[in-house]
Amino acid sequence: MTAQATVSYTVDFGRPPRTEPAPERPGGVLRVARLLALAHQIDAKIRAGEYDDLTDAARKMGITRTRITQIVNLTMLAPEIQAAILAWPATTEGRDPVSERSLRAIVAEVVWSQQRERWKTLRPTFRGAPPGRDSR
Repeated sequence: MTAQATVSYTVDFGRPPRTEPAPERPGGVLRVARLLALAHQIDAKIRAGEYDDLTDAARKMGITRTRITQIVNLTMLAPEIQAAILAWPATTEGRDPVSERSLRAIVAEVVWSQQRERWKTLRPTFRGAPPGRDSR
């Protein structure tokens, strides 16, 4: 005869609590500003013939065509919005106040004046908006 036994275990798949304070985030440029600079760099390399097109750039950079399109689309933002993003002060704690994903709806607008209006409505929701910077 075979005896049956039931064994119960508690398994926690969560992160263990931190035993030390979170490491300080290095001050620096916003991630979206770095992506914007990368977008201009990719565009310049296509124009210079280093990449045949976005598909070639994506393959050589090891990212998907969808992602490279999202990045390069940042170059379609109104110049004032691009300047505001690039001039944003460094974020040293918490999340960046603006993300590439939050800009996708603005990029979808093809008319710069409409982009500026969307930027005005989006910008006040950002923590740490640059003082005295009006995106017009």
